[in-house]
Amino acid sequence: MTRPIPPSAPLGEQSLRTQLEGIIERLPTGSMSLGELLAIIGDEGLLVLSILLTLVFLIPVSIPGVSTVFGAAILLVGLSRVSGRPLWVPARLAARPLPADRLRPALTGGMAWVRRLERISRPYRLSSLVDGRAQQLFNNLAFIFAALLLMAPFGFVPFSNTIPAIALLLYAVGFIQRDGVAVLLGHLATIGTVVYFSVLIGGGGLALQHLWQRFAG
Repeated sequence: MTRPIPPSAPLGEQSLRTQLEGIIERLPTGSMSLGELLAIIGDEGLLVLSILLTLVFLIPVSIPGVSTVFGAAILLVGLSRVSGRPLWVPARLAARPLPADRLRPALTGGMAWVRRLERISRPYRLSSLVDGRAQQLFNNLAFIFAALLLMAPFGFVPFSNTIPAIALLLYAVGFIQRDGVAVLLGHLATIGTVVYFSVLIGGGGLALQHLWQRFAG
C-alpha cells in the first residue's frame, strides 16, 4: 500500500533560486560522477534535485549521455516519492562520469527558466490539485512518466528533451509551492510531449514506408 508523501514545505522563490545557484557554484571543475553530484546537493531535497537535473535540457545545447543518466535519476526520485522511501541510486548509475565543465554553463543557462517560473508560480494556488493521497499518487506517476519520456532515444531531435524537461520542472515547482496551476501546466506539457513523439514516430514510419515502396517498386 502506497504511503502518502508528506507535503513539502513551500520554499520562497528567492530561497529556491539561491539553493540552485549555490549547488551550481559548488560543482567541481573537470569531471565528476552522478554520485558526487548527489553528495554536493546533500539534504537540499529531492524536488530541488529534480529541478537541477532538468535545467541542462532547457537550453539548445546537447551533452551526450546526460539524458539517460539524469532521466534515470529523476525517475528514481519519482519512485522514491511514490514509495515514500529514501532515494536509492544503483552503484553503476552513481559512478557514471559527467562532464562538469560542460554542465556548469548549461545549468546556469537553464536558470532562466527558474526565474520565469518565479514570476508565474504562486504558493497554494488551486492546491486541491496537489494535496490529497489520490492527487499525490496521480501527480507522482505523471512525474515518473515524464522522466521516462525524457529518457526516450530522441535526443538528436529538436525539443525532444526540452518539452518533457519543462513538464518535470513545472511538476517539481508545483509540488514545492503546492501550486496546482503549475502541476496542471506540467500535465499539459507531458501530453504535448506524447503528441510530439507520436508525430515523430508516425512521420518516421511514413518515411520508411515511402522509401520501401520506392526501392521495392
